[in-house]
Amino acid sequence: MNDLIPPDPADAHDLTALLGRLTLEDKVRLVAGHDMWSLVELPQIGLRALRMSDGPAGVRGVGMGEHETSLLFPSPTATAATWDPETAGRVGRLMGTQALDRDVHVLLAPTVNMHRTPLGGRHFECYSEDPLLTSRMAVAFIEGVQSTGVAATIKHFVANDSEDERMSYDSRVAERALREVYLAPFEAAVREARVWLVMSAYNSVNGASMTENSRLQNDVLKDEWGFDGVVVSDWTAVRSTEPAVAGGTDVAMPGPTTQWLEPLVEAVRQGRVDEAVLDDKVLRILRLAARVGVLDEEVARSHTSTPADATAQLRAVAARAMVLLENRAGELPLDASALGRVALIGPNAVRLSAQGGGSAHVNPEHVVGIPEGLRAALGPDVELTVRSGAFTHRYLPALPRDAVVDPATGEPGVGLEYRAADGTVLETAVRLDPAVVFWPGTLAEGTTAVAMRTALTPVVTGTHLIDVVGAGAFTLTIDGVVHEIHSTAESTDMGAMLLRPPVRRLEIDARAGVPVDIELVFHSVVETLFGKIGLGWGAPRLSDDEELIEAIADAAAADVAIVVVGTTDDIESESFDRKNLALPGRTDELVARIAEANPRTIVVVNAGAPVLMPWRDRVAAVLWAWLPGQEGGAALADVLTGGVEPGGRLPSTFPAEEEHVPLLSTKVVDGGIDYSEGHTIGYRLWARRGTKPAYPFGYGLGYTDWRYDDVAVEGDADRGLTIEVTLTNTGMRAGREVVQVYLEPADGTLFGAPEPLRLIGFTAVDLPAGATEAVRVDVPPQTLGRWDTEANAWTTVPGTYRLAIGRHAADPHLMTTIAL
Repeated sequence: MNDLIPPDPADAHDLTALLGRLTLEDKVRLVAGHDMWSLVELPQIGLRALRMSDGPAGVRGVGMGEHETSLLFPSPTATAATWDPETAGRVGRLMGTQALDRDVHVLLAPTVNMHRTPLGGRHFECYSEDPLLTSRMAVAFIEGVQSTGVAATIKHFVANDSEDERMSYDSRVAERALREVYLAPFEAAVREARVWLVMSAYNSVNGASMTENSRLQNDVLKDEWGFDGVVVSDWTAVRSTEPAVAGGTDVAMPGPTTQWLEPLVEAVRQGRVDEAVLDDKVLRILRLAARVGVLDEEVARSHTSTPADATAQLRAVAARAMVLLENRAGELPLDASALGRVALIGPNAVRLSAQGGGSAHVNPEHVVGIPEGLRAALGPDVELTVRSGAFTHRYLPALPRDAVVDPATGEPGVGLEYRAADGTVLETAVRLDPAVVFWPGTLAEGTTAVAMRTALTPVVTGTHLIDVVGAGAFTLTIDGVVHEIHSTAESTDMGAMLLRPPVRRLEIDARAGVPVDIELVFHSVVETLFGKIGLGWGAPRLSDDEELIEAIADAAAADVAIVVVGTTDDIESESFDRKNLALPGRTDELVARIAEANPRTIVVVNAGAPVLMPWRDRVAAVLWAWLPGQEGGAALADVLTGGVEPGGRLPSTFPAEEEHVPLLSTKVVDGGIDYSEGHTIGYRLWARRGTKPAYPFGYGLGYTDWRYDDVAVEGDADRGLTIEVTLTNTGMRAGREVVQVYLEPADGTLFGAPEPLRLIGFTAVDLPAGATEAVRVDVPPQTLGRWDTEANAWTTVPGTYRLAIGRHAADPHLMTTIAL
């Protein structure tokens, strides 16, 4: 992907001369941020406002409203499951074009924190438990983004692998673990991809807050690795003036950061901060501005950059990422011509989890649901029944857009009023989405209350459900009946307020065709700095027991039952970790009962992180679909019906039992999290403990079979290694294989301690049925190095090593020994 890196546009500018034209106050305004998403413009040097956007799953833009629509990509963990850096590069390039179309200059992605534990709340947003796989995907993604002239931001620097108490915990990590595992993707991004921004994390590392961590941000990142870009803080992570300035943070967001305004000006004037330190930060920002084109004269754009086949690309990535975990008797792929009736069952069949929760959330124009995708793939001759079977979502769906009208204007949607303390209406709007997300500066100035009004016309008669979402005081009026509601947030953390607000549910009796007048007034704007408020609506439904009975009947009457289960965006989300790996509610009971009713039960798991699957040996097939993005339903149908090979491989180990999980602590003890496992996380920790998982790292079946023959190895520690293996597709159809190479010391030890195997290379191969190919895996010399704590340097330890070549970490198809 290195050919995608263009010449550096900053070379065409005299940045030092521009710096010399700025006052001290100008410099401070620039590093302190301007608003939620941008830096201040400085017309006197031709600097326009530089805008940022969240981005791991799509370019949301600078707002979170319904009109800020963007392409919704498969989750980064899904991209990693392709084990294909070329795919990651295409994803990055496509996101870059989306950023250009939204006038966004900085994409806040990728996230390269490690899958240290499957309980991590942002597991879905990160790539893998392995630093090499993470690095390869991140480098390719960054090169793709920056090839469009948009800056990528690798985050969160560093050891920010848990969400609970994320604003304050101290990650206590030994130097070898830091170097070999947690810093490795950042180093690759800097040295190989020349990433333009790094985001510093909320947490501390070994006693120093990351925004103030001079050793890691100055000594390692900037001096040792030669990073010439910008270190931007995570939002609200800067909590000091002089320590953060000295600690290597270049930009404090969101702006304006008060600790970096007048206090920083005074600190420079009084000599407590050397102005040369501030100048270095400004030069870095100007270099970034030149790279993304906001130091040049703005050029009017007459066309969009996003390609016409963008949705087709998303569909292809989602399908390629899916992992076939079980396929007894060749149940998959389905032959539509042999089917008369298919029962589609499951809470995630009805409400696909296309994405996780948090700052990665985007608003797509349309999400292809699973019923929509399957109906298109199966054709009109196959009857498809659809039923939830269980209720697992914390929040009801939003108000149905085709059933709501603003009473004041008669327009479809929900009428909004932003009211002052005396009741004066400051601003009005009509929206289809009844959710309001706010932070400082997003509401009309002087707003103390927000009112929502709509008339909702049900399509069925019965007891409906309504959710009031948000923390604070509300007045809900339904057909003149007043309900006073006060909800308390689980946490005052910004993420929790925005991403996991409390919910209160009421029952409403309503008749089909008769409008229900609804008004919700939120009274707590002044007391709530960040927040989300909204309304949800649910049609009448059966009891849990009745719903399960009906689902079993549907399955028994069908040729095939497809059960779609998984997580939701209030289970997998930023700002909190999961408490366990169990599927929600009665999901496991649902799968077991359906499998009893129909032996041809196919389970699709719609989740971004591992879950327990106690029924996996009792069903015909298990397909892992990840959080597949907006084209998820179509991609899933492609795989189920055989149009696309499920070519994904697991980027993390999947446990079989809760007690088998390497429950690496996500709990803060005495202010910190001890990374006591050292450098052996993920499959390496499983190997060290000798415990068998449900599915190992790198695992994945397909619709064909493979044979490995004749391994040959060339090279040495100085030149790196070239491994060549003969691979044959012995099946009846074309397929995709990922050849994986693992290395371990022959005696199982290194530096006098146990050293389990580790991934050192991989290559994805597509072959037609019956074809044979010599597959080459190149291993650069730096991959062979290990961190020598005593020497405080990288070294390749001389000795005899075993090479294992196979399909996953527990599958040594071919073995050989080498000397390094």
